[in-house]
Amino acid sequence: MHPIVQYQQALTRRHFFGLSSLGLGTAALASLLPERAVAAPVIGESGGLPDLPHFAPTAKRAIYLFMAGAPSQMDLFDYKEEMAKSPDKYFDVDLPDSVRMGQRVTAMTAGQERYPIAPSIFKFRRHGQSGAWVSELLPKTASMVDDLAIVRSMHTEAINHDPAITYICTGSQIPGRPSLGAWLSYGLGSPNRDLPSFIVLTTGRVIQPLYSRLWGAGFMPSVHQGVALRSQGDPILFLSNPTGMNARVRRRILDSLNRLNQHTFQQAGDPETLARIAQYEMAFRMQRSVPELTDISDEPQHVLDMYGPNVHKRGSFAASCLLARRMAERDVRFIQIFHRGWDTHSNVPGDLPKQCQDVDQPCWALIQDLKQRGLLEDTLVVWGGEFGRTIYCQGGLTKEMYGRDHHPRCFSIWLAGGGIKPGVVYGRTDEFSYNILDSPVHIHDLNATILHCLGIDHRRLTYKFQGLDMRLTGVEEQNPVKGILA
Repeated sequence: MHPIVQYQQALTRRHFFGLSSLGLGTAALASLLPERAVAAPVIGESGGLPDLPHFAPTAKRAIYLFMAGAPSQMDLFDYKEEMAKSPDKYFDVDLPDSVRMGQRVTAMTAGQERYPIAPSIFKFRRHGQSGAWVSELLPKTASMVDDLAIVRSMHTEAINHDPAITYICTGSQIPGRPSLGAWLSYGLGSPNRDLPSFIVLTTGRVIQPLYSRLWGAGFMPSVHQGVALRSQGDPILFLSNPTGMNARVRRRILDSLNRLNQHTFQQAGDPETLARIAQYEMAFRMQRSVPELTDISDEPQHVLDMYGPNVHKRGSFAASCLLARRMAERDVRFIQIFHRGWDTHSNVPGDLPKQCQDVDQPCWALIQDLKQRGLLEDTLVVWGGEFGRTIYCQGGLTKEMYGRDHHPRCFSIWLAGGGIKPGVVYGRTDEFSYNILDSPVHIHDLNATILHCLGIDHRRLTYKFQGLDMRLTGVEEQNPVKGILA
């Protein structure tokens, strides 16, 4: 009898009565577990599903530069020419009710008597053959617009940070779902057996917390969760051997543990036991591969100079972008950098330039570095946050000082690399950067596009949980954004 079937029977008969003394809650929990076990798929040689990719991919890997806190789209990419030409006409004028249309606002501005317009104080220019408008705050990004597809018509339903980031990362505002990287690990596995298929780095100013569930595996086996690299101490917790233990002794201990876990799996069939075995083995191999990955002493000086002066500062965005390129070289399937500090409620003129200075040159360097190594053509790079910012001011307003509240109705992102059409500006918003006028792109559409570039039909990548075929992009009719695909 197959161990999975044994596991199902064990939990529905012997284990049920064995656990019943712990109460009905435990028994109810046990009754949910067989469904997860029975859903365990056949795994291909690379760790992914045997029938994936569904079609020829245009990207082998993806790097997601996540700007946590929501960059202000009208100060960076969504230029409003009429407002820039006649700022006094708009300054401190209430946003028309016909534009807001009663749309909800956050608790932070719900009590305001007025919603006064705050035109951007930053200069914009057209760049490249595409003629894309980009703010003076991002000169390096502006210089490579012909490599990018800029989407100005992103939208979401979430209006506060944690549900919004959870939504775009996992497909649901409610915690507990697998993250995008976990879906890719589950579906495609990793061609590099010595590094995880999904690696996460966090950088920037700590304003809102980032929870590990944003790169978690949810109801999938834990082997698919993202592995976070740390900025202090060992890059990964417990990577170094304890005092008095060497690699030979650790290998013997792992061999013994593996035999015990294999015996447990044969008895009960819990697929999480196999995940535990795989994680122990991966941890052992990472003792060699991770130090080699994070040691940048072999990088030429001209490459280090590209990423800027902070590249030697461990935990900086620049250093993380360089590590992302090194991971791409080593075929890590999905790399996600969360850069915090974009939550500009009160001081856009003071805080936004600092954030842009952190990311502008490293983002440019990452694209150029990938390109010069021939990696950009099969590496998808995504830049963006969880929602946008309001054109109206939060709090006091002067011509030199303004803040912006959360705005889910429209925001801007950019994509580059594997399968993305370069030099494209997609979507359009109204004169207030408040509502989308054409080519709306929901966050589910974005995730469908990312999966498409990696050869996955988002409708066919499912995981059975609680009797449902769950998927990253939900049950609505979502589609890859054809207008930005090469």
